[in-house]
Amino acid sequence: MSDPKPIEFRGGALDDLRAFPHSARREAGHQLDQVQNGQEPDDWKSMNTVGQGVKEIRILDAAGAFRVIYVAKFADAVYVLHCFQKKTEKTSKTDLDLAAKRYRDLLKELCQ
Repeated sequence: MSDPKPIEFRGGALDDLRAFPHSARREAGHQLDQVQNGQEPDDWKSMNTVGQGVKEIRILDAAGAFRVIYVAKFADAVYVLHCFQKKTEKTSKTDLDLAAKRYRDLLKELCQ
């Protein structure tokens, strides 16, 4: 089995993840570990509105619904674009826009 890919947090994504309640943070870590090792998370959906190959890990916890938006299609790392608590049925435009901006910035960096 190949080595797990490193995780790189973009913008304030790591601070946002650290703000999750303990149980949601542990679950996010477990799911990201699966992604690092080439597997799919247990509960995810494609987020092509953010960017091609972008996915969202869905975590349902006693404290609420949490999301980790990431992209794993690049060879060098798993990039976590955004982590947040979901407050409504629909993901807010603010959260989507932030993840999309971080994705565009990442593409610019990788293409240099």
